Amino acid sequence: MKNKVYLAGGFSGWREDVKELTNIECFDPESKPDKHWSEYGTWDIHFIKQCDICFAYLDKNNPSGYGLAAEIGYAKALNKTVILIIEPGHKKDKYFQFLKQFADVVYESLYEGIVFLKTF
Repeated sequence: MKNKVYLAGGFSGWREDVKELTNIECFDPESKPDKHWSEYGTWDIHFIKQCDICFAYLDKNNPSGYGLAAEIGYAKALNKTVILIIEPGHKKDKYFQFLKQFADVVYESLYEGIVFLKTF
């Protein structure tokens, strides 16, 4: 049985690298249908509840990271495994250090996170 993985983070194309893994099934917010703004988070919350692992990538060009922060906090509250990648050099880096408290494991590169995800 494949682990179900929710992909949290910005829309910079990084998800395609994760979705190449054959040992997981991905819930990709980038693929959700267009919704009215008031329905937007319902899809995310639904699939965070369904996942086994929340794989969160905060790249240095993500304009805010607030959505990712909410997603990993919710996943951790549901006792999901959280893999967090915080790419160095984000303009709000000192504020995002707190997010590490909500992760089971933290990396600085997408590659490291993907290598770890392969072990499940």
